[in-house]
Amino acid sequence: MEEKFNRLLFVPIAAVLFLMIGYQYVCPADRSSCSLRSADSGLFQRSSAGLELVFSDPDADEDLPSRITSKFNFTERDLDRHVDFNIRGEDVMVFLHIQKTGGTTFGRHLVKNIQLEQPCDCMPGQRKCTCHRPGRADSWLFSRFSTGWSCGLHADWTELTSCVPGVMSKRDRKTPAKSRRNFYYITMLRDPVSRYLSEWKHVQRGATWKTALHMCDGRPPTQDELPACYSGEDWTGVPLADFMNCPSNLANNRQVRMLADLSLVGCYNMSSMSELERGRVLLASAKANLRNMAFYGLTEFQRKTQYLFERTFGLRFIRAFTQINSTRAASVGISEKVRWRIEGLNALDVELYEYAKELFLRRYQHNRQRQHQEERLRRRRERQQRQRLHRTYLTQLWRLGGAAEEDEEREEEAEEEAREAATTEDYSSQVVRW
Repeated sequence: MEEKFNRLLFVPIAAVLFLMIGYQYVCPADRSSCSLRSADSGLFQRSSAGLELVFSDPDADEDLPSRITSKFNFTERDLDRHVDFNIRGEDVMVFLHIQKTGGTTFGRHLVKNIQLEQPCDCMPGQRKCTCHRPGRADSWLFSRFSTGWSCGLHADWTELTSCVPGVMSKRDRKTPAKSRRNFYYITMLRDPVSRYLSEWKHVQRGATWKTALHMCDGRPPTQDELPACYSGEDWTGVPLADFMNCPSNLANNRQVRMLADLSLVGCYNMSSMSELERGRVLLASAKANLRNMAFYGLTEFQRKTQYLFERTFGLRFIRAFTQINSTRAASVGISEKVRWRIEGLNALDVELYEYAKELFLRRYQHNRQRQHQEERLRRRRERQQRQRLHRTYLTQLWRLGGAAEEDEEREEEAEEEAREAATTEDYSSQVVRW
């Protein structure tokens, strides 16, 4: 009886142990997927096992409008941005660096803050880093901090698209016909008034960018096409009024000019068409190029910029981006009249930024919804896996229970046979004695 009791006790103990092992398999200790969470908590708060990576919550330090005012018509293709960036192949990321948009900070993130199998090699005291592909001596990144100003100082879209393929082929000793590269252009934009004031303060301290080439259709602009705003070495100490009064100041609508195809308007030849028509063509070109770029970020939304870059390229940054609002431009106090003047000088940039901001926030919203769907799908798969494990557990339990019943039946049969044998023997002995 004691042996039978031990065997019956083994069944529930084995079942409990089997269930505990199964639970640990589905919900290991470092996973938060099996714990209860509120609907408002950020997704993927803790890292999963293996190479599955984490998205931080981009809303932690930035305000997102609860309802984005729709002014522009964007298609699903405009919102769904994902690049299968093959860092081991021939793909190249090209950073178009517009002055005073936070491009220096973002450029440093690209070479020093991305999780890579083979990180960029940044030697102390050197401005450029070596960003080679894993196991190969050619670069996957074209930027100020990797290849330098190989197409000219702060080269624009017109210059980069005509220059980068040849430069990269020459650097890697490949002919353009054999390289078959994919070039993924990225950039940063900034609020036009803040960017304009920041450039003025920079020029006031002595910056000129006078070594910029401004190549278009195979040649730089003539002095008549692009006259200088100052005489001498630089424009140090320039008052804001003088800075605004120069009609050839490239700070005006800089973002539109650097993102548009200048060959559509005769480059820097202002007499090729009317100013109104020129502005219309440039703005349309800048919008199209920006929309079709692999990625762009906004200086005012650092965490969302990080999030969208990670979602677009499938790459992850090591440290979170920091939102810094105490800039030199923010410290400049201007009247409403001056602000209106700056907005008028940068009317094309103002419209481009409005377009870019709505598209940026809609892409962010689209990606967050997609992430929620991915999270729900992941939880559903894990639930199905737990259900399969539960069914397996029930099957094993049934088998264990069935085996115990068979053993019990066999024991009862053996005891019955033994009793019958003893009874027969006793009866036989009594017959003989009688």
